[in-house]
Amino acid sequence: MEIKKIGVVGAGTMGNGIAQVAAQIGCQVVMRDIEEKFVERGLKNIDGFLSKSVEKGKLTQEQKAEILGRIKGTTSMEDLKDCDFVIEAVIEDMDLKKKVFKELDELLRPEVIIATNTSSMSITEISVATNRPDKVCGMHFFNPVPLMKLVEIIRGYFSSDETINITTELAKRMGKITVEVKKDSPGFIVNRIMIPHFIEAIKIVEEGIASIQDVDIAVKNGLNYPMGPFELMDLTGVDIAYYVTEYFYKELNKELKWVAPNLLKSMIKAGRLGRKTGAGWYDYSKK
Repeated sequence: MEIKKIGVVGAGTMGNGIAQVAAQIGCQVVMRDIEEKFVERGLKNIDGFLSKSVEKGKLTQEQKAEILGRIKGTTSMEDLKDCDFVIEAVIEDMDLKKKVFKELDELLRPEVIIATNTSSMSITEISVATNRPDKVCGMHFFNPVPLMKLVEIIRGYFSSDETINITTELAKRMGKITVEVKKDSPGFIVNRIMIPHFIEAIKIVEEGIASIQDVDIAVKNGLNYPMGPFELMDLTGVDIAYYVTEYFYKELNKELKWVAPNLLKSMIKAGRLGRKTGAGWYDYSKK
């Protein structure tokens, strides 16, 4: 099956990044969100990223215009009906994801694959909301999508080999490096490894062992990571770290190692969710 038109449900940070890389490989893209203001914000973010690429000499103005011309923003699910492949990138809420997948299943041609960009949730549970669970899989991109190379391709219980192969090839067309997650387990590979880093980093600060800044400095210079855990949480969303931790606690036998630290809960209550709100572990309001 040739993939010429890709649908993206969700125009947020991940959704607009996925829409951009899909348009960059020559596909027509339909990016849908629930309100026009979210769609416009997504298109503006794509325009801003591409403008920086032009400034750096990586794209010409003509190439930028061509990429933007391939992306249609919409608030109507109906506009996705002719897509050859659809990627869901809504918030990490299982009920919402299942609702979206049920609606897409009724709208799309029977042969169309529907992938979810979830970072941790069960592909199998999402897939059974459809009548095509064999054509559902995980396609987990990383933030920022245009720059990060990895895509995790995750098998649900019913995902067919054909679905995994087509999705993998699409990710490679987008210039990504892929890994296959063979078993539908919470957090897949990266988050299963990353969340314990976050939890222990927060505990170190909670216990007064070191400051946020020094933990980040230590990790970057001692482990050679490009970002410290607090910088990374601010980039990807402090709330995402919290929701994934809570999901792990629920799904992985309620082990104590997955209990969210109180300091993390306090950040959520304070609305300090990272760069997207202007403040997280660090303050970005003056930057």
